[in-house]
Order: sequence, then structure tokens, then C-alpha cells
Amino acid sequence: MEARSARAVAGEPRGGRIDGAKLALSFLMPLAGVAVALAFGAVALLALRVNPLVAYGAMLHGALGSTFGLTQTLVKATPLLLVGSGICIAFRANVINIGGEGQIIVGALAGAAIPLGLPGFPAWALVPLACLGGFLAGTAWGFIPGILKAKLRVNEILSTIMMNAVAQQLMMLLLQGPLMDPEGVKKGTFLAQSAQLPKAAWLPRLVPRTLLHAGAIVALALAVCAWVLLWKTGLGFRIRAVGLNPRASRYSGIRVPLYEALALSLAGGFAGLAGAIEVIGVQHRLMDGLTSGYGFTGIVAALLGGLHPLGLIPSSILFGGLLVGADMMQRAVQVPSSLITAILGLVVLFVSGSALWTRRWSARRAAAAAGRALAVDEACLDPAPEASSEGAAS
Repeated sequence: MEARSARAVAGEPRGGRIDGAKLALSFLMPLAGVAVALAFGAVALLALRVNPLVAYGAMLHGALGSTFGLTQTLVKATPLLLVGSGICIAFRANVINIGGEGQIIVGALAGAAIPLGLPGFPAWALVPLACLGGFLAGTAWGFIPGILKAKLRVNEILSTIMMNAVAQQLMMLLLQGPLMDPEGVKKGTFLAQSAQLPKAAWLPRLVPRTLLHAGAIVALALAVCAWVLLWKTGLGFRIRAVGLNPRASRYSGIRVPLYEALALSLAGGFAGLAGAIEVIGVQHRLMDGLTSGYGFTGIVAALLGGLHPLGLIPSSILFGGLLVGADMMQRAVQVPSSLITAILGLVVLFVSGSALWTRRWSARRAAAAAGRALAVDEACLDPAPEASSEGAAS
């Protein structure tokens, strides 16, 4: 009876069975959030005298209606998958990483500086070095707010946002100085971009005459690795334990600050790798605007995937399709770019709200299950009134 009560308090299903209602809700509620956001977007389109069916049809066709659209969807999904995998690790430790933008930037800086500084290296060495440099740079950028939280209990939301601004200014300083394209200086254009990377550092294309590169396979493999880390290793168990109950983890001997800092560092490493892959796989040079908001969109993709690395895979593809389709919709029906931004913002708002509602529903359901289990246990321990009266009569 005690084990049964403990399972109920923890919100676990009895008999080791999968909680189908909770699983379905975790996936259906974010999708419902996307649908509601698109419904609000349809109202805005009607206000602009644009047929929502035509607009959303153009969005769907742009994302899935051609080889170019499909490959572009996967190209956009690649950094989202990498950033979101790190977000899943951080959120499982109950720390919030809002610094994906800055971590992408420093990862891109390292991913561009290494090939530019080692132009004679072969591809088999240059590509791994660029990826490793991006991962380590992002890890260092995530470690700073992580150690601040671990040692001084500095709020990681504030520190990671501030680190975004520092990374942006650092990139602009370097692009207007040591990393500025020498050809642009000679021509007098002075564009805020680096020289083109040597072709040995370019990631190979998976589909000819498209931008789909081998980084998509790397992102997919690392999402699976993040799942293995979190659910199949002792390290992942301790990270999740810290997120579920820091006090109980501390009493059991787990060093809570260490795993909070580690989770933020890993999240930064994944985002930094996304920046490096974006440079060597798509842009082939460092330039301003490289992040394209992936650091923030990756958070929503992770929420849509239920903060699970495997659930993140389809949600990243969905958001990649939304980004690609939104561009097509803007060109097809001539709506302002601000409306596209507003629709994507509504998706963020409603998906985040659905995740919050799901967590509260799960907590209330777990509390109700605990109450029922305790009531059953008390009924089993207390003698029935009929049995007591019979004993008294005899």
C-alpha cells in the first residue's frame, strides 16, 4: 500500500502502465496552441482583406510543395533541433536558458575564425575543428550564467539575456575590425561580414542544388544523444532529479548547483554548435543577422515537443516549415512582414500557454490521485463498522 501511495504522489501510473491521457495531452495541447494562433492570424488576414485559405495554402505549398521547400524546411529545422536539444537538457534541470541567441553568435564566431585562421587545413580536420570550436565557445558562454547561478544564485533568465547583448556587440566589434572582409575594405563597401570561408570548411550538400547540408544529420544524431543522456545515463538521471525536486536531490547527496551549471553549459554548447554549423553549412561566412531568431524559436520548438529530445524532432520540422512557409505567404499575398512576425509570436504565446496549462493539469491530477490512494489505504487500515458491531455483540 505504501508503494502504491508513493506512486500516486509522484503522479506515476499504477502497474507501470503508460499514462495515455497525460501523453496525449502533452502532444495535443501544443498542436491546439498552434491551431488557435493560426486562427487569430486568420482574423488579422481578414482585416487586411486577404483570404486566409489562400494565404495558408501558400504557406503550406512554400514549405512542402516542392523539393526546394522541403529542403529549406529541413535547413531551418537543423539549428532549431540543436538549440532545442540544449533547451530540453536545461529545462529538465529546472533552469531556463534564454541565451540561445548569444550562444549561437559565439559559436558562429568560433566556427568562422578557425577556418579563416587555418586556410590550408584539409576538410577532414577543418570541419570537425570548426564544429568543436563552436561547441566549446557556446559551452563557455553558457557556463558563465551557469556558474553565476550555482555560486551566487543569480537569476539565469537575466544573465542569459544580458549575455545575448554582449555576444551581439562582440560580433559587431570583430566584423568591423579583425574579421571584416578584406575585399569589402578594398572596394569601400565596409559590409559587416567576414571573408568567405575556404571551401574545405564547407559542409557537404545532401541534395544537389539545394542548401540542405550534412549538419541536418548531425542535429538528428545529437537529439538522439540528448535523449540517451537524459533517460539512459546516471548523469541524466541526476539532472532530471535536480529539476524535479532540488531539495530531495540535495538531501540524497546530489550537488544541485553543479548540475544546474552543467545543464546550462550543455545547452550553450548545443546552441554554439548550431551557430558553427550555420556558418560552415549555409552562410559560408560570418555576417550580422545570422541567428534569425533561432535562439528564441528553439525554446518554443522544445515546448511543442514536450521538452523531450525525440518529440523535438517533429516539432523542429514543423517550425522550420512555418518559417519557410511564412516567407512564401508574404510574397504570395503581399502581407506586411510585421504580420508574419505577429503570427509567429502568437504561436509562441499559445504554445507556451498550453505547456503551462498542461503542467498545472498534471499537478492537479497527481494530487487527486494521491488523495484517492491515501483514502483507500485508510479504508484498508480502519475496521468496518459492521465488523466492529458484530465483535461487540459477541
